[in-house]
Amino acid sequence: MHNLSAADAANMIKNGERVGFSGFTPAGSVKAIPRALGERAVREHAEGRELKIGVFTGASTGDSLDGSLARADAVFLRAPYQTNKDFRNHVNAEKTDFFDLHLSLMPQFVRYGFLGKIDWAIVEAVSVSADGKIVPTTSVGTSPTFCRMADKILVEINDYHPTALEGLHDIYECDVPPNRREIPLYQPKERIGKPFIHVDPRKIVGVVRNNAPDETAGFTPTDEVRNGIGENVAEFFAREMAEGRIPKSFLPVQSGVGNVANAVLGAMGSHAQIPVFTMFSEVIQDSVIELIEQGHIDFASGTSLTVSKDTLVRIYANLAAFKKQLILRPQEITNSPELIRRLGILSINTAIEVDIYGNVNSSHFFGSKLMNGIGGSGDFTRNAYISTFTCPSTAKDGAISSIVPFCSHIDHSEHSVQVIVTEQGIADLRGKSPRQRAQAIIENCAHPDFRPRLRDYLKNGKGHIPHDLSKAFSFHLDYLKTLEK
Repeated sequence: MHNLSAADAANMIKNGERVGFSGFTPAGSVKAIPRALGERAVREHAEGRELKIGVFTGASTGDSLDGSLARADAVFLRAPYQTNKDFRNHVNAEKTDFFDLHLSLMPQFVRYGFLGKIDWAIVEAVSVSADGKIVPTTSVGTSPTFCRMADKILVEINDYHPTALEGLHDIYECDVPPNRREIPLYQPKERIGKPFIHVDPRKIVGVVRNNAPDETAGFTPTDEVRNGIGENVAEFFAREMAEGRIPKSFLPVQSGVGNVANAVLGAMGSHAQIPVFTMFSEVIQDSVIELIEQGHIDFASGTSLTVSKDTLVRIYANLAAFKKQLILRPQEITNSPELIRRLGILSINTAIEVDIYGNVNSSHFFGSKLMNGIGGSGDFTRNAYISTFTCPSTAKDGAISSIVPFCSHIDHSEHSVQVIVTEQGIADLRGKSPRQRAQAIIENCAHPDFRPRLRDYLKNGKGHIPHDLSKAFSFHLDYLKTLEK
């Protein structure tokens, strides 16, 4: 197990190889080695030699990984999910092949060999022992499976994070069919695995030391629209409890990432009728930590600790206490369809646009331009006890409606989406026909400025799902025309 510089480690990777990197969001994403690999790719390309690799991760990563490699034109294939502007531009310019994937499937696709041979696993850790015990930093993601399936492993020890993180993680991997068994987890607080990733130490070819914080971005302050969405979601769940459809002890909650998600969780925490609850989610973000500190959340299970720098400082200052209320697991556990359905998860995710029949687009603008990806929203939406999508009723400073006649891209169909919430109100779609769903979404969720036009569309449509194909994308086309002026 040799100590290497980042440049030495990057020099080991060959053109055309496939690399599994740690990271789920920028949390736990490797930093020094991919930066060095990007610098090497720039030099190789300048001398007429190609250097491109396949990049596989748990989800999105930091700029040191996706950004550095995109700017160096060093990626021939990427999966799944990303949030980096430079990488997104490469994908939309068709310079890099990218395929999206439900995040629960990523580890098993690697194990099944569906993505080809993984040559390298490169993972960030707080420690690695001589007998091959790797303790991750602030995320788990797909790292255990990458380490098991890769021919060779590079470990990037990040001294920014304390070694006392050991014990925060619960590493459990599923077997492959026909030997796969049920996941023996029955409460979010339970542990079923080990506190480290255990690998054959002979596969670890080098260790690189680094000392850099996660490249997580802070969240912008909430506003009236986001607060309105949050209050509507909290009120909906409180009403479901009052009607007996959610037990009085409540159910575990999953929430997407971002400012709307933070506002929703904040509203739930402050609602008088919602009791102390548990998170069973992918990402643990600032609002979750604040609600734990306030006593509104008693435990949070996730695969990444995606918090601002100031929040992470607070966690590390009181780490022993937080380790009793937080756990990080592989994404195939946090996003397991079996567990989501069995535990009765209340899912809350964010849409780019919603059509009047309940289809949701969460990944593309105007049908063709990738934004981020589907992430884990499909895992939760399809299997949740109640699946909820949120979005502001308008976008582009009110120039376009987020409620449209027909989504330009569909990630979640009407069959999976149960509740739509905007700052305007709530549309409960359960048990409704397509026309009834459309009426509920138009009258409760659409912005008043766009309701007359949506009503006309519905009135003129024909059939079980009353579409007018000549006008299905009229909202999108009208906005694109304004950009041409």
